[in-house]
Amino acid sequence: MNKFFLRLVAFFFILILSACSYKPIFSENNYNFKINEIIFTGERYINRIIKNNLDLIKKEDKQGKREYNLLIQTSKKKLIVSKDSKGDPLKFDLIVTTYFEISRNEKLLLKKELIKNNVYNNDIDKFNLEQNEKIILENLSQKISETIISSIINLDDN
Repeated sequence: MNKFFLRLVAFFFILILSACSYKPIFSENNYNFKINEIIFTGERYINRIIKNNLDLIKKEDKQGKREYNLLIQTSKKKLIVSKDSKGDPLKFDLIVTTYFEISRNEKLLLKKELIKNNVYNNDIDKFNLEQNEKIILENLSQKISETIISSIINLDDN
């Protein structure tokens, strides 16, 4: 009887969990706003990744939706965090700083500065090190574009 009860509870627990519908926040493009113009300055590679993420919203034809303009300034710094006994770098810190402004009808609504960083190990193979840095920059840029979208969504909710 006890095993039957445990199986029944486990069955209902699995049934309830499978009925939940998980959706990532940024997977749907059903936003209540439109991005008109984006002006970029700074690091080209970071700006290109952010632009690609924001262009998905920009391209949508949304009649009657709120329209926003963005100014985005990016910069990156690569710092040595630790060195070995010879003075060669062991760990690096890649810091991406982004300043962005959101405006609507030539009225400034939000100014924000984001600082994202990632500490990673040095690699003897410089090609692998460069590829690793590229992946880190892509991930940090993705997070920055998601933060910008969240900021616009929060403005739109108010």
